[in-house]
Amino acid sequence: MWREALPSGNGKIGAAVYGGIKDETILLNHEELWHLGQKDVVPDVKHTLAETREMMSRGEYLAASWNLTNALKEKGYKTRLASRLPLGALKLRMPCENAFRNYKRMLDMETGEVTVKWEDGGNVYERSLFVSRADDLIAYQITSDHAPIQASIQLALHNSDGGKLSDQYPSLVEYSAVKAKAPYYYYAAKNEDGRDFGAVLRIIPTEGQMKDKDNWIQCTDTEKMLILVKAFAGGERKKEWQRLTNELANIELNYEQLLHRHAEIHGPLFRSSEIELTDMDDPRSNEELLLEAYRGEAALSLIEKMWSYGRYLFISGTRSEGQPFGLYGLWYGDYRLMWGHHMANENIQMMYWHANVGGLSEFVPALFHYYDQMMDDFRNNANKLYGCRGIFIPAGTTPGIGVPNQIVPVIMNWTGAAGWLARHYYEYCLFTGDQAFLKEKVLPFMREAALFYEDFLVLGDDGYYKMYPSVSPENTPENHMPKAGQPLAHPMPTTVNATMDFAIIKELFTHLIEGSRVVGENSPKIEQWEKMLERIPTYQVNEDGAIREWMHPDFDDRYDHRHLSHIYPIFPGQEFTREEDPPLFAAFETAVRKRLIGAQTGWSLVHMASIYARLGDGDQALECLNILARSCLLNNFFTLHNDWRDMGICMNTPTAPVQMDANLGWIHAVQEMLIYVSPTVVKLLPALPSKWKQGKVKDMCFTTGKISFSWDKEARRFAGKLVAERETMITLILPEFCEYDSLADKYNSVARSALAPNRFDIRIKSGETLFLQSS
Repeated sequence: MWREALPSGNGKIGAAVYGGIKDETILLNHEELWHLGQKDVVPDVKHTLAETREMMSRGEYLAASWNLTNALKEKGYKTRLASRLPLGALKLRMPCENAFRNYKRMLDMETGEVTVKWEDGGNVYERSLFVSRADDLIAYQITSDHAPIQASIQLALHNSDGGKLSDQYPSLVEYSAVKAKAPYYYYAAKNEDGRDFGAVLRIIPTEGQMKDKDNWIQCTDTEKMLILVKAFAGGERKKEWQRLTNELANIELNYEQLLHRHAEIHGPLFRSSEIELTDMDDPRSNEELLLEAYRGEAALSLIEKMWSYGRYLFISGTRSEGQPFGLYGLWYGDYRLMWGHHMANENIQMMYWHANVGGLSEFVPALFHYYDQMMDDFRNNANKLYGCRGIFIPAGTTPGIGVPNQIVPVIMNWTGAAGWLARHYYEYCLFTGDQAFLKEKVLPFMREAALFYEDFLVLGDDGYYKMYPSVSPENTPENHMPKAGQPLAHPMPTTVNATMDFAIIKELFTHLIEGSRVVGENSPKIEQWEKMLERIPTYQVNEDGAIREWMHPDFDDRYDHRHLSHIYPIFPGQEFTREEDPPLFAAFETAVRKRLIGAQTGWSLVHMASIYARLGDGDQALECLNILARSCLLNNFFTLHNDWRDMGICMNTPTAPVQMDANLGWIHAVQEMLIYVSPTVVKLLPALPSKWKQGKVKDMCFTTGKISFSWDKEARRFAGKLVAERETMITLILPEFCEYDSLADKYNSVARSALAPNRFDIRIKSGETLFLQSS
């Protein structure tokens, strides 16, 4: 199945190798291929805001929740998000004379090469594939150690899980075409926009014969064969076929040379940051590691491998100038996938949390390019839906469809997407130091997000802002759940003063003020934003000692839910630390611990792991990863939304779609246990699990440099190296299990903090290096 295939990609083209012997399928995808979307004109329904607020003021919350949604439906508004469209499939057939032995399928994450190897009788066969970043092609090699290779090859539309393609998407089948003309094979189909997509394949055997038969190319009596594939996602097929044929004809390199060119680009990206939790290579397969995880605890090697694999998927599934990483990466194998769009009430953010600290900032601009292209839609949304200036970003979007689409209250009444995304814009500038980008792109985006809130917020009689309608994704207050316990997904999510909304607003205006001053903009707006910050109400604590999810007495906390939106002030936000406000920090911690494990999903478990790491509880953070490892991992380590086996340790749903947000969220959770980074503080091993007794970290990033370190907790040893890439002024907090008596004496630029013996104030210039060593 495509969900179990091994992935390769160059950020633009994805290939997923099934690993069959007799009948092999390699799924092919292109980042630009989408279909089935419908974009309607947004009707003017801004009058509903006053109506909704009046209903809420009377306590008619359920009716208010549906007011905007029903107005859009009554206008006949029917925008539908697009779906990913598979490019096609490379099909291979080879005879099998004997039952196979010693089968292996492997992925080399350092090179992106997928290999399938087996024995048939006394012969060893091997097939290897990668998608080249250097030459923008798929290279596929088949070798045999003794017997000559007999193989048939073709390109075709990829099959659907739902049945015959001719029944589901007849136009795709009707306008598809193939042409075998050895050594080339041509394939094309037509998208609903009238543009063609497809590929050209070239076969290069070392010897033997080739012939065309029944839309296949048959190859016989060769010891080795190289198959090269180039794809296109738009245009006219005949012109694209000719262009790609010319490009393929000019390639004179062999497989090993092509792989070397690709690995020279891919390898440094993959190794931009490294971790080591065990000092030995674990030879066990994925399946063996999963069997151990099912006993309750994931092996250290599995923790390591999942961290590396998430980075591999990210590097292979997106690029700085292309589409942002999607929930299926570049390895989706059907035509109308569940939740295949970009979702900004949690998921797309999670997939980028790891990037800056992990040394992959260069990939983050894809996120900005994507949303920047739809700003006109977002401005129109704000005006037509709410009568506000600025921008309203719907939670769900696909390329070119930035208008409301999921017409339900839990989505339509949530206004926090733009503010949450603004955090990623601003954080990118903190790590890159790109002040031109800050001035030209980031601050204008943030100002538009702020404009919406300037118009939307209502000043109450008590002098504080009232935010309504307000949603805490995607939860319903306990006292508004159906009394009969009907299994409704989002019974009544629309509230007043969701904690998350105010946390996002506080963060947005704080960053706007800071960023404006960094670039020398002393606008009168700064004073206005400062006054707005003063009018945001303080967070509230409930009778259980937990932070309230809704800062209004009409809404009771509900712990039986997967989202942890109200924890935003401490994660992913960095509003304050435990040291700065211990009682309030403890209330957030209580709220997390009261969340029910059985209500979680793959992505929420890694979110929870990151929160526990931010709380300093490494063992509980690791336990969240342990639960994920035994519930939501396929054998190829793709993460799923939920446990398809319904074993009772996470949310039960009839389907368990692939959702790679958890793959990428795993990266961040591990990094959060190893290093905490803010613009002013770097804390090393802030949430070290008790089982991680020793390890190494290489080239993790803080906002102005890189840091590498190693530790041995039992030997009470710690060593590291901090390199400043720009002028650096930070507080460095080192692990408490060691002493560092000589550090401040060794460097004039290091001063021990009076707050704790393991805290140091660092002031160094660009290019300088500090060596850290325990006493």
